[in-house]
Amino acid sequence: MTNQPRVLATLEGYSAEGGFDRAHEPATCYSPTIALGRHAGPGEADNLWGDYERVLDLAASLGLDGVRLGVEWARVEPRQGGVDGAALDRYLEVARHAQSRGLVVTVALIDAAWPSWLGLEAWLLPWVAPHVVAHARRVVGHLGDAIDGVIVFANPDAQVVGGYLEGSAPPWRRGAVEDAASARRQIDAIVATLREDPVVGAKMLGATRTITLDRSPEEILAERARAGDCEEIYVRSLVKGAGPTSAPAGLLVARAGQWSVCASPDLLSALG
Repeated sequence: MTNQPRVLATLEGYSAEGGFDRAHEPATCYSPTIALGRHAGPGEADNLWGDYERVLDLAASLGLDGVRLGVEWARVEPRQGGVDGAALDRYLEVARHAQSRGLVVTVALIDAAWPSWLGLEAWLLPWVAPHVVAHARRVVGHLGDAIDGVIVFANPDAQVVGGYLEGSAPPWRRGAVEDAASARRQIDAIVATLREDPVVGAKMLGATRTITLDRSPEEILAERARAGDCEEIYVRSLVKGAGPTSAPAGLLVARAGQWSVCASPDLLSALG
């Protein structure tokens, strides 16, 4: 741990890559409500699946230390036991390209969207935990030295609070206090298991903090000052994305097929 945490922008695959939760595409826990018309899906989103390299080239000029890449489990294993090796290879290409541009690469193994085959109540079901461990070992083993760090859950607090207390995330329940506590215990147990894993544990990070871009540069500087006990600070997000998990704002934007910086100089100075 250092006195100056590394600052990384997030790349959240579900909201940014495109290609989820439509016919013949990987299905996530959001697929039922998207099918019912209660949420708009990500659609093509920012099409990062085919455009990661151009975005990373531009990210290298922002003065940040690196990126946190979300490796989407639903893309890697769209059906239970059906691993898509080409998807893993693509994430390896992306991570290597980021490193070639001088960027630190941390991967998030599970974000707000998980494969539909795990079920909406995934974090209450004991049989899910071994699948998470297998997924983590698979991803970290495949990406190897192309990644510098790992976090298992991108935002476990939001998953538990939104899913079981506020009804704002899968499984969209409100006031389920006991189930929220059970889900949190299972999430914590999974993280503890992986911290002891010989493949995954060596790359797992300690404390981290996320900063959203719907704040002023002064507020962001204050957040950074309070994060001295963290290993990494995550700026959400490099691109805004689309769909139910999109970020409040992004540092980059695509217009007419061309990527450009949309963040103000003051904001970039606060982050850099």
